[in-house]
Amino acid sequence: MPFEPVIGLEVHAQLATVSKIFCGCGTRFGAEPNSQVCPVCLGLPGTLPVLNKKAVEFAVRMGLAVHCRIKEKSIFARKNYFYPDLPKGYQISQYEEPLCEDGWVGIPDGNGGVRKIRIHRIHLEEDAGKSVHDEVYVGENESLVDVNRCGTPLIEIVSEPDMHSPQEAYEYLTKLRQMVRWLGVCDGNMEEGSLRCDANISLRPAGTEGLGVKTELKNMNTFRGVEKALAFEIARQTRILESGGKVVQQTLLWDEAADEARPMRSKEEAHDYRYFPDPDLPPLVVDAAWQAEIAASLPELPDARAGRWRSAYDLPDYDIRVLNEDRGVSDYTDALLPLVPDPKKAANWVMGEVLRFLNERKADIRDFSVPPEALAEVIRLIDAGEISTSSGKKVFEEMLGSGISPRAAVEKLGLSQVSDAGALESLVDRVIAENSPEVQKYLDGKHQVFGFLMGRVMQVSKGKANPAIATETMKRKLEGMK
Repeated sequence: MPFEPVIGLEVHAQLATVSKIFCGCGTRFGAEPNSQVCPVCLGLPGTLPVLNKKAVEFAVRMGLAVHCRIKEKSIFARKNYFYPDLPKGYQISQYEEPLCEDGWVGIPDGNGGVRKIRIHRIHLEEDAGKSVHDEVYVGENESLVDVNRCGTPLIEIVSEPDMHSPQEAYEYLTKLRQMVRWLGVCDGNMEEGSLRCDANISLRPAGTEGLGVKTELKNMNTFRGVEKALAFEIARQTRILESGGKVVQQTLLWDEAADEARPMRSKEEAHDYRYFPDPDLPPLVVDAAWQAEIAASLPELPDARAGRWRSAYDLPDYDIRVLNEDRGVSDYTDALLPLVPDPKKAANWVMGEVLRFLNERKADIRDFSVPPEALAEVIRLIDAGEISTSSGKKVFEEMLGSGISPRAAVEKLGLSQVSDAGALESLVDRVIAENSPEVQKYLDGKHQVFGFLMGRVMQVSKGKANPAIATETMKRKLEGMK
C-alpha cells in the first residue's frame, strides 16, 4: 500500500532587533558567554518585563507579508518548564491568542504554477539560553550554560500540515528565509541559529484524508539537513507500517554526521506546559491605524516583483528566481533593467559578473561599487560594437578596481573595438596570407578550421576586432576564393 507523507513545519526566526524583547540587553551573535544578561532576562525576583515595540513591528511586517490576519488584541502567556538554560523556569510566549493567524505562502508546484502552503499562526516569544556540551572544556557528564540568548525576540511561524514531500518542505523553508531577509526582520542564518526549524511528520494511506501518528524532528541545522531528515523519517515510518507495526509518537534528533534520526523523548502534550496568561504583561494591542502604518512601510514583495518582471521584461522564471533571492541584488537588477534595450542581457550580467564578484568575496551588494547606470553603459558599449564582450568584462574589472567610468576604462585599457570595414579587411587579408595551410583546409571542405582563422584575427587585433564584422568579412573572403 502506498503512503503519503503529511508534513508541517514550525520555524523560529530570531528578530533582528538591537535589544531583547523584554529588556535592554543586546542580541549580538558571538558575544562572550553570559555577557548580555540582566536581572530581567535572568528572571530575578522583583523584575518586570517591558515589551520591545520594534519586535512587535517586525512580527506584524512578517504577518502582513504572508497574508495573515493581524489580531488587534493578542495575549502573552507563560510556558512553564524546567531546563538548565531557562533560569526563569518559564518562557514568555503566546498561546491561545497569537498575534497573526491564517496566512499562506506560495511555493512552486512543479508544473509552472504555485501551490499555497497555509500558515496556521505566527506568534511572538522569547528565546531560551543554550547548553554547551563540549568535553574539551568540561567533563564527559557535564555541560555549560550560556544565557546570552535568553529573552532574544523570536517569531514562531507554524504551518498547517500542507506539505507532502521533503522537496516541498525545502521550498517552503527557502521561501520563508527569502521573506524574513527581504523584510529585514531576520538575517535567516540557519548556521548561527537565527533560523531554526522543527518538523512534524506522519504517513497516511495515499488518497485518504486522515492523519497518522506523527513524530517530531529536531536539530536540523541546514536546509538540506531538513530535506534529508524528512526523507529518512519517511523511509523509517514506511518500513514500520509496511511490516504491520505501529509508529510511536516521539521526538527525534537529527544527526547530520550519521545521516540518521535518533529518539529523544516521548512527545509532550501541550497541556504539560501549563500555559496561563502572563500577569506582568497587559494584552498586546495593534490597532488598525498601526497596522496600516506598518503595511504602508512594506517594500514591494518578491512575488509581486517577479510578476512585474515577467510581464514587463519577459524574463525566464529561472532568472527571476536567482535575481529575486536577495533583496539587495533584486533592487540593483530592478534599477538596471529599464536602462538597457535587452533585459535578458542585463540579467545575464548580474547573474554572471555581479554575483560572481559577490560570491568570490562573500560580499553584500552594498559592497559592490559599480552603480546600475555604469553597468548599463558597459552593456550599451558592447551593443553598439564599440567594445567586444570580452573587453566589456575587462572594463567591468577595471571599474571595480579604480571606480572610473566605462568610457574612461575603455580608453585606459586601449580596448576600443575596430569596426571600420577597411581596417578589418586588411586584418583578414593578413591572416589569410599568413595561414595558407589552414585556408586550403577550409577550401577543401574542412570548415572547422574557420574558428582557428577567426582566433588569429582576434589575436592579431589584440581582441579589438568587431567579431560580427570580422566574421562576415572572413566568410566573404574565403568563399570568394573557391
